[in-house]
Amino acid sequence: MHHAHSATAARRVKKAATVPERAGPDQPGRVAQQPGCQTGGKAVLLSSTRVFAWGTDVSTKSERVAEVLQWLESRGSQRTRDEMLTRYGITAPKAFGVKVGVIQQLAKKIGRDHDLAAALWATGWYEARLLTAYIDDPAQVTAAQMDKWARDFDNWGVCDTLCFALFDRTPHAWRKVEQWSKKNDEFVKRAGFALLASLGVHDKQASNEQFLRTLPLIERAATDDRNFVKKGVSWALRVMGRRNKVLHAACVELSKRLAESEEPAARWIGRTGLKELNSAVVQRKLNTRKRTVRK
Repeated sequence: MHHAHSATAARRVKKAATVPERAGPDQPGRVAQQPGCQTGGKAVLLSSTRVFAWGTDVSTKSERVAEVLQWLESRGSQRTRDEMLTRYGITAPKAFGVKVGVIQQLAKKIGRDHDLAAALWATGWYEARLLTAYIDDPAQVTAAQMDKWARDFDNWGVCDTLCFALFDRTPHAWRKVEQWSKKNDEFVKRAGFALLASLGVHDKQASNEQFLRTLPLIERAATDDRNFVKKGVSWALRVMGRRNKVLHAACVELSKRLAESEEPAARWIGRTGLKELNSAVVQRKLNTRKRTVRK
């Protein structure tokens, strides 16, 4: 059986096509037209059912990357690619059309792998970059890596996923909130506030003072009317205000001030903040929350 399988695999790999670049977001493209994928002159065969066993089935980094790309490509669909833009407003020139839940399943099979994450990021594929958020090791992520990857952000999907599932778990997170929130690049600036929102959800040990120090950053950026920036600012403000009563009061006060601004973006952020933070749902959660809050 083993020899028969190997012979079949060899025939399939022989037919493998090289990896084509997509010409643009309107041309979905595929990693390979056949079941095999050639990387560096050596092809790797993907099995859509077997579990990854790094270091046995696949040995080199380039082969591991090819294996992952093939796995993702085999689960992509035109419908999902179309929905990325029409339903979620995500523009990704290189995308297979794989749902996030499926990507997370693959991440569980791979486990933490810092080197593989770096190699996958370099491919530029949308799903490969989402995958890095779940397999990279936060302890090994450097400040320089965060800056480099943030400069590569070209859609909110990758930006928010990296901030929410990886960057907020690094020791550099709070520093990057301050730095990125002052940048001009739309997605780097959004990343500053997406990271702040993520810390608001996940950093249970952070003090109120740490969050209060970021309110001037929110107020400063609130006049930026670029869609992805203002939505990131709004997200951070609302998450912070839901954290506890002390932060809620501060965020409501800021929201009132922004709601009266002459700047359209600031007014929108302020009114959106007031609507959510004054809602019955948020009030009920704040009143029933028993978690001890650090001052």
